[in-house]
Amino acid sequence: MARRLAIVAAALGLAACGSSAKHSSSASPAATGTRTSATTAANPAPAVDELAAALHPVASQFPSASGKSLQQLAKLATSSGQLGAANGTFTPGFRRLAFALTDSAQRFIYAPTAVYIAEGPNAPVRGPFLAPADPMGVQPQYRSKQNSAPGGLQAIYWTNLPVPHPRTYDVLALTKTSRGLIGSSGEVAVARSWPIPDVGQRPPAIATDTTASVHGDLSLLTTRSPPESMHAVSFNQVLGKQPVLLVFSTPELCMSRICGPVTDVAVQLQHEFGNRIAFIHQEVYAQNQPSHGLRPQMKAFHLETEPWVFAINRQGIVVARLEGAFGLNELRQAIDAALR
Repeated sequence: MARRLAIVAAALGLAACGSSAKHSSSASPAATGTRTSATTAANPAPAVDELAAALHPVASQFPSASGKSLQQLAKLATSSGQLGAANGTFTPGFRRLAFALTDSAQRFIYAPTAVYIAEGPNAPVRGPFLAPADPMGVQPQYRSKQNSAPGGLQAIYWTNLPVPHPRTYDVLALTKTSRGLIGSSGEVAVARSWPIPDVGQRPPAIATDTTASVHGDLSLLTTRSPPESMHAVSFNQVLGKQPVLLVFSTPELCMSRICGPVTDVAVQLQHEFGNRIAFIHQEVYAQNQPSHGLRPQMKAFHLETEPWVFAINRQGIVVARLEGAFGLNELRQAIDAALR
């Protein structure tokens, strides 16, 4: 893709499917399905491994923003990290920011984390906005062959931030560890608008690929190995009739290596939620060949990046959307919203 969000290009040196000046900072890496005790140079031990605590940060662990600037808050940190944002499509409102944290050796950091935001390094700060770590590991039976993340990402952080105006905001993640605070800075570029279907809107009634539409040729239907079971019906057949979870991803061709892990997250939750919501997976490239360009379904949604997930209620309205990396808890929340 000509304008693809760079997935952790700065923090982890991962390749991506292009880049966009309209997007914000570099984004998140891929997930790993299960933890292993052995570590290698390609899969180093985390720099900080306090994942259990990272799942449940509390406000009392972080300094107050009252009367402080981001620069003043940053001085409270005893060491620095790198923030790699997992998404880059922001418009005014209260918007999701997902991210990974690494040290200078590109080892992941897992500990209680919160985010602060301001219009500049010396401007008044808002926060702390708690950013719980969301596990991305799936049970072995739901793990695909494409789910082998570099660096062994176990979880992705996420929070919601107030970005009321189209402009670039400075952000600071503070991570509470037994050795003090780690500070990781970044930026969020907010555009005036994006044509991508948003929460509260009705998405286009696209026809998605099904087993019948490809005459049983699974190689045209999905690049996941083994193939997932999310192609029974076309999106336009169920829109406005039942809740839907629509996943745009290309597990084999996603150079950032995120698509495989997040598709696996959807596969696991499909088994959890059974027939209560229709799970639909749509590949990204025509004929599953990047040289053939994007599929018309991607163009109808104005998508230039992957992966994306849209949770849609039975009235046909988007109730949640997730760009880039996400974990089991956030996707479960999106499904719950569609089922209400």
